[in-house]
Amino acid sequence: MAHVITRPCCNDGSCVDVCPVNCIHPTPDEPEFMTAEMLYIDPDTCIDCGACIDECPVSAIYPDDQLAKADEPYLQINADYYKDHDVDGGLVKHQKAPQLPDDELRVAIVGAGPAAFYAAEELVKRRQIKVDMYDRLPTPYGLVRAGVAPDHAKTKGVENTFSAVERKPNFTYHLNVEVGTHITPDELRERYGAVLYAVGAPHDRRLGIEGEDLPGSIAATDFVAWYNGHPDYADRDFDLSSEQAVIVGNGNVALDVARILVTDPEKLAGTDIADHALDVLRGSKVREVIVMARRSIEHGAFTNSEFLSLGDLEGVDVVMPDELVLSEEAAAAEADDSLDSVIATKIRLAREFAERPQVDGNKKIIFDFLASPTTIVGDNDGVASVEYVRNRYVGDGRIEPTDETGTLATGLVVRSVGYRGRPVEGLPFDADRAVVPSDESRVLDGTGGDRLPGLFVSGWVKRGPTGGIGRNRKCGQEAARAIVEDFANGVLPAPSRDADDVVELVTERGAQRVDLAGWKAIDTVEKTAGKQAGRRRVKLVSVNELESAAQSAGDGA
Repeated sequence: MAHVITRPCCNDGSCVDVCPVNCIHPTPDEPEFMTAEMLYIDPDTCIDCGACIDECPVSAIYPDDQLAKADEPYLQINADYYKDHDVDGGLVKHQKAPQLPDDELRVAIVGAGPAAFYAAEELVKRRQIKVDMYDRLPTPYGLVRAGVAPDHAKTKGVENTFSAVERKPNFTYHLNVEVGTHITPDELRERYGAVLYAVGAPHDRRLGIEGEDLPGSIAATDFVAWYNGHPDYADRDFDLSSEQAVIVGNGNVALDVARILVTDPEKLAGTDIADHALDVLRGSKVREVIVMARRSIEHGAFTNSEFLSLGDLEGVDVVMPDELVLSEEAAAAEADDSLDSVIATKIRLAREFAERPQVDGNKKIIFDFLASPTTIVGDNDGVASVEYVRNRYVGDGRIEPTDETGTLATGLVVRSVGYRGRPVEGLPFDADRAVVPSDESRVLDGTGGDRLPGLFVSGWVKRGPTGGIGRNRKCGQEAARAIVEDFANGVLPAPSRDADDVVELVTERGAQRVDLAGWKAIDTVEKTAGKQAGRRRVKLVSVNELESAAQSAGDGA
């Protein structure tokens, strides 16, 4: 019997670390790990020890004889990976940690998302290192709380890993504290030997077409934050009165939005979706969602697990084009059975969707490949339609527009073409790449490329908005290793002030600081309300509500 990894896989690689026979790939040491959709268990190498099941933070791994029917396709998905990936089993080797001085090192981490927590997880293992984590929101966990779709509760299980970190005695929260307002970057540098920025990429990328700012043309980033209860977006108003919605882009976020728009609201009512979003979705008129992609299925930016999960939606048809147009290179590779296994699975799933009969009265998610929007048409009252041009392949996987154009009537356009970082006060910024320039997580100056001692970056602000939780784990660990190495080598700057005055300093400047006790009080309030309503949690969505809940814990630690 072998074990099988299924859809909730978060790619954080914790299962790799505990596998005694190296049967889970790609590993964090393999180049493909940085772009992998998920991890895969080699059925020929697995020894059925069960260590990965116990370690998986999102409960994504099962014995092959205990799979739910909906997860049975993952037997083939796991096995297919090893058709074109030759890996060797064997004992996993771990790198020896450097010898650290006995001196204390205080590290400030700005941000409280996955990249921040995975760095903290590594740092707090060392008794000499104390970690202070800052975030401008009263709640931690970043996009795990405000980005993961509410109907993907298992993925949120990674919060258990973060919860274990926050309980460490050498870890301290400074939530509801904004760096740049309540404490400056220079003041952090004065108080900490190392400052790690893991602030993500919070803005949406633009389409750059006429009509993009009309009412009814919205960013997927905003919509996701709204239905997930992010305090900055709780007061937003989204009009779902159009029967047809168009999503531009075809990554996982695009599929999340499409799924939320057509899922029966009563199914969502059992999740932690924000109450205000649930109320609006109950009145939604959306019946069809068109997912517009400028390339074909072979270049789909969504993962196979997210694609496969669309087929489990009750009362929803997944509609594919009559013909899947592939590039010449992909078509040739498919014909001689040399197509990459992940792409081959994507194409196979698309054809299986195409063969399914459509049901009268069902809602629809319609994939429209090789199409690019050219203009969003409307007026001050809102969007009326989207004009687009049809694309074609011209060799080497390249595309170009054709003379074929079209128009889609819609009152809702969701732009889902990626995230973009923004400048961070006190740090250089590469405007072209929208990242903080760095070398092995160490921040570089904006001119000659010299390292700025004691400054580090991790996550999307370091590498751009690519990869999910798993890649952020590797990225956070890399940043932690850089800090530890610099500490061991004695190259971190010595603080000129003691960090013990931080609480007094930020409080004097108006911060209603939330510590661990305050966050646990918020967590308890939300989960208690959720239990009463038969839900995972009922989120508090305003800063005032969150602050009031936190204060119920008293002054805390």
